[in-house]
Amino acid sequence: MEKYELNKFITEYQEKVEELKQALSIDSKRTVFKGLSDEVADSTFWNDQKHAQTVLAKFNLLKNTLTSFDSIQNKLKEILDLSSLASEDPEAMELLEIMIPELREAVSRLSEEALLSGKYDANDCILELHPGAGGTESMDWADMLYRMYTRFSAKKGFKLTVLDFLAGEEAGIKSVTLLIQGNYAYGLLKAERGVHRLVRISPFDSNARRHTSFVSCDVSPQIPEAEEVEVKDEDLKIDVFHSSGAGGQSVNTTDSAVRITHKPSGIVVTCQNERSQLQNREVAMKVLKSKLLEIEIKKQEEEMRSLKGNQMGINFGSQIRSYVFCPYTLVKDHRTGYEVGNIQSVMDGEIEGFMLAYLRFMAGNQND
Repeated sequence: MEKYELNKFITEYQEKVEELKQALSIDSKRTVFKGLSDEVADSTFWNDQKHAQTVLAKFNLLKNTLTSFDSIQNKLKEILDLSSLASEDPEAMELLEIMIPELREAVSRLSEEALLSGKYDANDCILELHPGAGGTESMDWADMLYRMYTRFSAKKGFKLTVLDFLAGEEAGIKSVTLLIQGNYAYGLLKAERGVHRLVRISPFDSNARRHTSFVSCDVSPQIPEAEEVEVKDEDLKIDVFHSSGAGGQSVNTTDSAVRITHKPSGIVVTCQNERSQLQNREVAMKVLKSKLLEIEIKKQEEEMRSLKGNQMGINFGSQIRSYVFCPYTLVKDHRTGYEVGNIQSVMDGEIEGFMLAYLRFMAGNQND
């Protein structure tokens, strides 16, 4: 690398690191982290285990961010120091050629995290899939998406738990509810909320005709602290029933499945994954609170869009993405224009590119 190019790179990345510092509110995070560090070090910290786990999750998340940012700053300083020696010392230039790509990659990763700045973005999430009209074809499409999100979760190191699973009569899925746990699970997967459209030659059509199928995906943040959403007992109708039988991973088959109906909103949630009625009820309540919170989030989004006069079409029931298997292969997100021709890689869980494109798109709209 020539001296001019090296100086240009250093200037560019000094600006990028300063932008990252502002975007991630690093100074504010350091203050919060100091407070959490003092709380974690307190001898009474583990007296309330639920609260302690919530605090510890925030502590670890902040620690990772601050450690990554400090590492970037240190690496940039080392590059700056080595740059003064590069013209005379071949070893310094060799080190720079190793460190510069590392810095680029580290800044890119942290820049992605800066897009995940929403109030609930760091939370775990509840993801539900529901086939549209189309019978077996749509239910098979729901099963394909279920597999896609399972593969994505495995690639990201997220923990995926099936909370409710209703299999189709012939093939596919009538509905499935998943709990996906991991850092920024909701922040990434909220990009999937909406209707997913499939175009292919149906394996269920003896005439080998092309079919179009739809599946809706709903995504809600899981709330770690129950007090964030108030639910009155008189607003609930609770039913206990036998599991629907064979289905998703570890779905229970005893008479302990729980269905909770929230009368004011009409929301119905079901859980049959746990071994006891009490556990299923507790999980179902968490799902219900997450869905009620998601309604509030959608209301806020609608208000922002109406103020800006910008209808971005990301409401439940809107078509967000098309997966075309025939007559060509293409997956295209209709909100961002992001597309991938290798449809098999997408179905194998390579979908983070769509999520990041959506986050950049939303960040751009907020800045307009």
